[in-house]
Amino acid sequence: MTLEKIKKLPVEEAISALNEYILQNPDDDEAFVVRGMKHWAMGHRSQAINDYLAAIRLNPDSRAVEALRNANDILNFYNPDLLNP
Repeated sequence: MTLEKIKKLPVEEAISALNEYILQNPDDDEAFVVRGMKHWAMGHRSQAINDYLAAIRLNPDSRAVEALRNANDILNFYNPDLLNP
């Protein structure tokens, strides 16, 4: 299955398909980015960040750089007006 077809699958199916795809294509940084985004959608934050980091190791110019920056911005958000967030 191609990466483009995998992107269109429901999240859980896509993660399974991406696991197989990455086993066959371990140097495809875009596959790690897509799997990271799917993990993020499922609420698997640490797995998503690990995938972004793997993509960046493969390709320092990957769009995973922006995805990781966005993930860190979300995780570092602090609102002093909220009590016991």
